[in-house]
Amino acid sequence: MISKVLVIGAGTMGNGIAQVCATSGLSVTMTDVTEAAAKKGLAQIEKALARMVEKGKLGADARDRALSSIAIGTDPAGAASEVDLVIEAIPERMDLKLELFGAISRRAPSHALLATNTSSLSVTEIAGASIDPSRVVGLHFFNPVPVMELLEIVRGLSTTDATVEQARAFGARIGKRSIVVKDAPGFATSRLGVILGCEAIRMLESGVASAEDIDLAMELGYRHPMGPLKLTDLVGLDVRLAILDHLHRELGEQFRAPPLLRQMVRAGRLGKKVGRGFYDYPTDPSKA
Repeated sequence: MISKVLVIGAGTMGNGIAQVCATSGLSVTMTDVTEAAAKKGLAQIEKALARMVEKGKLGADARDRALSSIAIGTDPAGAASEVDLVIEAIPERMDLKLELFGAISRRAPSHALLATNTSSLSVTEIAGASIDPSRVVGLHFFNPVPVMELLEIVRGLSTTDATVEQARAFGARIGKRSIVVKDAPGFATSRLGVILGCEAIRMLESGVASAEDIDLAMELGYRHPMGPLKLTDLVGLDVRLAILDHLHRELGEQFRAPPLLRQMVRAGRLGKKVGRGFYDYPTDPSKA
Protein backbone atom coordinates (compact mmCIF):
# COMPACT_ATOMS: atom_id res chain seq x y z
CA MET A 1 0.00 0.00 0.00
CA ILE A 2 1.26 3.47 -0.91
CA SER A 3 1.68 5.83 2.06
CA LYS A 4 4.87 7.78 1.27
CA VAL A 5 5.31 9.67 -1.99
CA LEU A 6 8.27 11.51 -3.47
CA VAL A 7 7.45 14.20 -6.04
CA ILE A 8 10.46 15.35 -8.06
CA GLY A 9 9.92 18.84 -9.41
CA ALA A 10 8.17 21.64 -7.52
CA GLY A 11 6.80 23.55 -10.50
CA THR A 12 3.15 23.88 -11.48
CA MET A 13 2.60 20.17 -12.04
CA GLY A 14 4.85 18.97 -9.22
CA ASN A 15 3.37 21.15 -6.50
CA GLY A 16 -0.13 20.31 -7.70
CA ILE A 17 0.62 16.58 -7.45
CA ALA A 18 2.17 17.06 -4.01
CA GLN A 19 -0.91 19.00 -2.89
CA VAL A 20 -3.44 16.32 -3.88
CA CYS A 21 -1.29 13.61 -2.29
CA ALA A 22 -1.02 15.56 0.96
CA THR A 23 -4.74 16.38 1.14
CA SER A 24 -5.45 12.67 0.59
CA GLY A 25 -3.54 11.73 3.74
CA LEU A 26 -0.25 10.69 2.18
CA SER A 27 3.20 11.68 3.42
CA VAL A 28 4.97 13.71 0.75
CA THR A 29 8.51 14.82 0.00
CA MET A 30 8.82 17.38 -2.81
CA THR A 31 12.24 18.14 -4.28
CA ASP A 32 13.68 20.51 -6.83
CA VAL A 33 17.14 21.46 -8.04
CA THR A 34 17.43 24.37 -5.59
CA GLU A 35 16.04 25.04 -2.14
CA ALA A 36 14.53 28.27 -3.44
CA ALA A 37 12.57 26.41 -6.12
CA ALA A 38 11.32 23.85 -3.59
CA LYS A 39 10.25 26.62 -1.19
CA LYS A 40 8.46 28.42 -4.03
CA GLY A 41 6.53 25.23 -4.79
CA LEU A 42 5.56 24.85 -1.15
CA ALA A 43 4.42 28.48 -1.04
CA GLN A 44 2.14 27.80 -4.02
CA ILE A 45 0.60 24.87 -2.15
CA GLU A 46 0.05 27.05 0.92
CA LYS A 47 -1.73 29.68 -1.19
CA ALA A 48 -3.89 27.08 -2.92
CA LEU A 49 -4.95 25.48 0.36
CA ALA A 50 -5.68 28.90 1.87
CA ARG A 51 -8.04 29.64 -1.04
CA MET A 52 -9.76 26.30 -0.50
CA VAL A 53 -10.31 27.14 3.18
CA GLU A 54 -11.68 30.60 2.27
CA LYS A 55 -14.15 29.00 -0.17
CA GLY A 56 -15.24 26.39 2.37
CA LYS A 57 -13.86 23.49 0.34
CA LEU A 58 -11.36 22.46 3.02
CA GLY A 59 -11.30 22.78 6.78
CA ALA A 60 -8.51 24.62 8.55
CA ASP A 61 -7.52 21.44 10.42
CA ALA A 62 -7.31 19.49 7.15
CA ARG A 63 -5.16 22.25 5.65
CA ASP A 64 -2.80 22.14 8.60
CA ARG A 65 -2.53 18.34 8.43
CA ALA A 66 -1.77 18.49 4.72
CA LEU A 67 0.93 21.12 5.13
CA SER A 68 2.53 19.27 8.03
CA SER A 69 2.78 16.13 5.86
CA ILE A 70 4.90 17.85 3.17
CA ALA A 71 8.69 18.00 3.43
CA ILE A 72 10.92 19.66 0.84
CA GLY A 73 14.48 19.00 -0.29
CA THR A 74 17.04 19.02 -3.09
CA ASP A 75 18.22 15.39 -3.10
CA PRO A 76 15.70 13.21 -4.96
CA ALA A 77 17.87 10.09 -5.00
CA GLY A 78 18.37 10.28 -1.25
CA ALA A 79 14.68 10.94 -0.60
CA ALA A 80 13.72 7.98 -2.81
CA SER A 81 15.16 5.48 -0.33
CA GLU A 82 12.15 5.64 2.01
CA VAL A 83 9.10 5.98 -0.22
CA ASP A 84 6.50 3.74 -1.85
CA LEU A 85 5.99 5.85 -4.97
CA VAL A 86 8.19 8.27 -6.89
CA ILE A 87 6.52 10.71 -9.29
CA GLU A 88 8.82 12.60 -11.64
CA ALA A 89 7.51 16.00 -12.79
CA ILE A 90 10.61 17.58 -14.33
CA PRO A 91 10.91 19.27 -17.77
CA GLU A 92 10.01 17.24 -20.87
CA ARG A 93 13.56 16.30 -21.84
CA MET A 94 14.38 12.65 -22.33
CA ASP A 95 18.03 13.07 -21.31
CA LEU A 96 17.02 14.53 -17.95
CA LYS A 97 14.46 11.81 -17.32
CA LEU A 98 16.86 8.99 -18.20
CA GLU A 99 19.51 10.35 -15.88
CA LEU A 100 16.99 10.78 -13.07
CA PHE A 101 15.42 7.33 -13.36
CA GLY A 102 18.83 5.70 -13.43
CA ALA A 103 19.70 7.43 -10.16
CA ILE A 104 16.44 6.93 -8.28
CA SER A 105 16.06 3.28 -9.31
CA ARG A 106 19.31 2.49 -7.52
CA ARG A 107 18.06 4.07 -4.30
CA ALA A 108 14.32 3.35 -4.18
CA PRO A 109 13.04 0.31 -2.24
CA SER A 110 12.38 -2.82 -4.30
CA HIS A 111 8.60 -2.45 -3.83
CA ALA A 112 8.39 1.22 -4.86
CA LEU A 113 6.67 2.33 -8.06
CA LEU A 114 8.59 4.75 -10.26
CA ALA A 115 6.27 7.03 -12.22
CA THR A 116 6.77 9.72 -14.83
CA ASN A 117 4.32 12.55 -15.43
CA THR A 118 5.43 12.89 -19.05
CA SER A 119 2.67 13.97 -21.41
CA SER A 120 4.15 12.47 -24.57
CA LEU A 121 7.60 10.86 -24.18
CA SER A 122 8.11 7.11 -24.26
CA VAL A 123 7.54 5.47 -20.88
CA THR A 124 9.28 2.36 -22.23
CA GLU A 125 12.42 4.34 -23.03
CA ILE A 126 12.36 6.05 -19.63
CA ALA A 127 11.91 2.67 -17.95
CA GLY A 128 14.98 1.40 -19.80
CA ALA A 129 17.17 3.52 -17.52
CA SER A 130 15.72 1.82 -14.44
CA ILE A 131 17.13 -1.27 -12.74
CA ASP A 132 13.62 -2.81 -12.76
CA PRO A 133 11.50 -1.54 -15.70
CA SER A 134 8.52 -3.60 -14.51
CA ARG A 135 7.89 -1.05 -11.74
CA VAL A 136 7.96 1.99 -14.05
CA VAL A 137 4.64 3.51 -15.16
CA GLY A 138 3.34 6.74 -16.61
CA LEU A 139 1.09 8.81 -14.33
CA HIS A 140 0.00 11.69 -16.53
CA PHE A 141 -1.78 14.35 -14.48
CA PHE A 142 -3.59 17.37 -15.89
CA ASN A 143 -3.29 21.06 -15.09
CA PRO A 144 -4.49 22.27 -12.62
CA VAL A 145 -3.90 18.98 -10.81
CA PRO A 146 -6.14 19.65 -7.77
CA VAL A 147 -9.10 20.40 -10.09
CA MET A 148 -8.73 18.02 -13.02
CA GLU A 149 -10.26 14.61 -12.34
CA LEU A 150 -8.42 12.55 -14.96
CA LEU A 151 -5.29 10.47 -14.41
CA GLU A 152 -3.84 8.80 -17.53
CA ILE A 153 -1.95 5.64 -16.58
CA VAL A 154 0.55 4.71 -19.28
CA ARG A 155 1.74 1.14 -19.51
CA GLY A 156 5.28 0.67 -20.82
CA LEU A 157 6.43 -2.47 -22.59
CA SER A 158 7.71 -4.02 -19.34
CA THR A 159 5.13 -2.57 -16.90
CA THR A 160 3.45 -5.41 -15.00
CA ASP A 161 -0.23 -5.93 -14.22
CA ALA A 162 0.60 -5.50 -10.53
CA THR A 163 2.18 -2.11 -11.19
CA VAL A 164 -0.86 -0.95 -13.17
CA GLU A 165 -3.22 -2.09 -10.41
CA GLN A 166 -1.19 -0.27 -7.76
CA ALA A 167 -1.30 2.84 -9.94
CA ARG A 168 -5.09 2.51 -10.25
CA ALA A 169 -5.43 2.17 -6.48
CA PHE A 170 -3.27 5.24 -5.97
CA GLY A 171 -5.40 7.21 -8.42
CA ALA A 172 -8.56 6.25 -6.55
CA ARG A 173 -6.93 7.18 -3.23
CA ILE A 174 -6.26 10.74 -4.40
CA GLY A 175 -9.71 11.15 -5.96
CA LYS A 176 -8.84 10.71 -9.64
CA ARG A 177 -10.59 8.68 -12.34
CA SER A 178 -8.05 6.68 -14.29
CA ILE A 179 -7.74 5.48 -17.84
CA VAL A 180 -5.07 2.99 -18.93
CA VAL A 181 -3.31 3.39 -22.28
CA LYS A 182 -0.37 1.65 -23.86
CA ASP A 183 2.89 3.46 -24.45
CA ALA A 184 2.34 5.17 -27.82
CA PRO A 185 3.48 8.66 -28.91
CA GLY A 186 1.21 11.23 -27.26
CA PHE A 187 -0.74 8.48 -25.47
CA ALA A 188 -4.49 9.23 -25.78
CA THR A 189 -4.91 12.69 -24.29
CA SER A 190 -1.93 14.63 -25.62
CA ARG A 191 -2.40 13.19 -29.07
CA LEU A 192 -6.01 14.34 -29.28
CA GLY A 193 -5.50 17.58 -27.37
CA VAL A 194 -2.60 18.93 -29.40
CA ILE A 195 -4.19 18.12 -32.76
CA LEU A 196 -7.22 20.22 -31.80
CA GLY A 197 -5.00 23.03 -30.56
CA CYS A 198 -2.86 22.79 -33.68
CA GLU A 199 -5.87 23.17 -35.98
CA ALA A 200 -7.16 26.12 -33.93
CA ILE A 201 -3.80 27.86 -34.39
CA ARG A 202 -3.90 27.18 -38.15
CA MET A 203 -7.40 28.70 -38.29
CA LEU A 204 -6.20 31.80 -36.45
CA GLU A 205 -3.14 31.97 -38.69
CA SER A 206 -5.25 31.94 -41.87
CA GLY A 207 -7.82 34.44 -40.55
CA VAL A 208 -10.81 32.10 -40.28
CA ALA A 209 -11.87 33.72 -37.00
CA SER A 210 -10.51 35.55 -33.99
CA ALA A 211 -8.95 33.68 -31.06
CA GLU A 212 -11.97 34.60 -28.93
CA ASP A 213 -14.48 33.26 -31.44
CA ILE A 214 -12.55 30.05 -32.11
CA ASP A 215 -12.48 29.34 -28.39
CA LEU A 216 -16.12 30.31 -27.91
CA ALA A 217 -17.11 27.94 -30.71
CA MET A 218 -15.69 24.97 -28.81
CA GLU A 219 -16.88 26.16 -25.40
CA LEU A 220 -20.49 26.76 -26.45
CA GLY A 221 -20.81 24.40 -29.41
CA TYR A 222 -19.02 21.39 -27.92
CA ARG A 223 -19.21 22.18 -24.19
CA HIS A 224 -15.44 22.30 -23.76
CA PRO A 225 -14.72 24.03 -20.43
CA MET A 226 -11.90 25.98 -22.11
CA GLY A 227 -11.24 26.72 -25.77
CA PRO A 228 -8.14 25.25 -27.48
CA LEU A 229 -6.24 28.55 -27.65
CA LYS A 230 -6.90 29.42 -24.00
CA LEU A 231 -5.81 25.90 -23.11
CA THR A 232 -2.61 26.30 -25.11
CA ASP A 233 -1.91 29.50 -23.16
CA LEU A 234 -2.48 27.62 -19.90
CA VAL A 235 -0.27 24.66 -20.83
CA GLY A 236 2.43 26.90 -22.32
CA LEU A 237 3.12 27.49 -26.00
CA ASP A 238 6.67 26.18 -25.59
CA VAL A 239 5.36 22.98 -24.03
CA ARG A 240 2.83 22.50 -26.83
CA LEU A 241 5.52 23.14 -29.45
CA ALA A 242 7.84 20.54 -27.90
CA ILE A 243 5.04 17.97 -27.89
CA LEU A 244 4.12 18.72 -31.50
CA ASP A 245 7.74 18.44 -32.63
CA HIS A 246 8.03 15.07 -30.88
CA LEU A 247 4.78 13.76 -32.39
CA HIS A 248 5.73 15.09 -35.81
CA ARG A 249 8.92 13.02 -35.69
CA GLU A 250 7.09 9.94 -34.44
CA LEU A 251 3.74 10.06 -36.28
CA GLY A 252 3.98 12.33 -39.29
CA GLU A 253 2.83 15.51 -41.00
CA GLN A 254 -0.52 15.92 -39.22
CA PHE A 255 1.48 17.02 -36.17
CA ARG A 256 3.70 19.58 -37.91
CA ALA A 257 3.64 22.74 -35.78
CA PRO A 258 2.02 25.81 -37.38
CA PRO A 259 4.54 28.56 -38.20
CA LEU A 260 2.56 30.98 -35.99
CA LEU A 261 3.15 28.82 -32.92
CA ARG A 262 6.90 28.66 -33.56
CA GLN A 263 7.05 32.41 -34.14
CA MET A 264 5.22 33.14 -30.89
CA VAL A 265 7.57 30.90 -28.92
CA ARG A 266 10.58 32.63 -30.45
CA ALA A 267 9.04 35.96 -29.45
CA GLY A 268 8.70 34.78 -25.85
CA ARG A 269 4.90 34.75 -25.95
CA LEU A 270 4.64 31.51 -24.01
CA GLY A 271 1.18 31.92 -22.54
CA LYS A 272 -0.27 32.64 -19.14
CA LYS A 273 2.95 31.96 -17.23
CA VAL A 274 4.60 35.01 -18.81
CA GLY A 275 1.47 37.15 -19.14
CA ARG A 276 1.09 36.92 -22.91
CA GLY A 277 0.20 34.24 -25.44
CA PHE A 278 -2.89 34.20 -27.64
CA TYR A 279 -4.36 36.40 -24.90
CA ASP A 280 -2.91 38.93 -22.46
CA TYR A 281 -2.94 38.19 -18.72
CA PRO A 282 -2.32 40.22 -15.55
CA THR A 283 1.35 40.26 -14.63
CA ASP A 284 0.46 40.65 -10.93
CA PRO A 285 -0.20 37.09 -9.66
CA SER A 286 -2.66 38.45 -7.08
CA LYS A 287 -4.89 39.65 -9.93
CA ALA A 288 -4.67 36.46 -12.01
